[in-house]
Amino acid sequence: MPRPLSRLLRSILRKDRGSILFTGDYKSWEDAQKASTGYSAPEILEKTRDAVMKVKKGAAEFERDSVAFDQAQYEFPLLAGLLRAATAANGRLNVLDFGGSLGSTYFQSRKFLSTVNELHWSVVDQLPQVACGRKDFADEQLHFYPTIAECLSEQQPNVVLLSNVIQYLPKPYQFLEEIIQLQLPFIIIERVPFSCTGRDRLTVQHVPPSIYNASYPAWFLSEPTLRSVLENKYDLICEYSAGEAFRLESEEISFKGLQYQLKS
Repeated sequence: MPRPLSRLLRSILRKDRGSILFTGDYKSWEDAQKASTGYSAPEILEKTRDAVMKVKKGAAEFERDSVAFDQAQYEFPLLAGLLRAATAANGRLNVLDFGGSLGSTYFQSRKFLSTVNELHWSVVDQLPQVACGRKDFADEQLHFYPTIAECLSEQQPNVVLLSNVIQYLPKPYQFLEEIIQLQLPFIIIERVPFSCTGRDRLTVQHVPPSIYNASYPAWFLSEPTLRSVLENKYDLICEYSAGEAFRLESEEISFKGLQYQLKS
């Protein structure tokens, strides 16, 4: 499961639209992979580790995709959704953070979640991230697992968090179907890019060298298709803008957040 240029995408698009480049309209994931370098370079993990360690030690406020920031920024729609889930469970919040790297969202959110009676945050990610997370960052609240099944064997999550990760999966709708089968009470999807054409488009995303040298397949998804997958079993709580829109050739791209609750 790739953990690519997630939350930093919005700010980069705002400040320098020439920094991020999306190319192609590929017919298959395999074709897009052949045109990209991938996301498994060890230097990316090491850079991320160094940035998150600064946050853990109090030398930085938060980390986004290997970059440490001194000034706090909060994702208030996400926080509202997490606190809503905790309230519905009598103060218990157990998050399954799929593709959560080294706990970036946990560290960014923990100040606002400190009032929760019982907090567990479980990151599911690639083996190198999990090994690093367990060694350097895991504690009584923050946990790391290589698979969803292993997480569920030890935890009882009431929220699955999919923060800017679905578009980097080979089969995003099939993955959502698998998540739905878990019947967790809440699903929160953050920063998913939708094309105004209503179709899926597969591109290659090129990361600015100022962050790290990498490129990887990236979907621009169909909002009607994604919502149809979810809304048979889940009710939409809210939707919101999660970044500035931009144009990819003739297509307008918008980033949205969607929060769902399991139908009663």
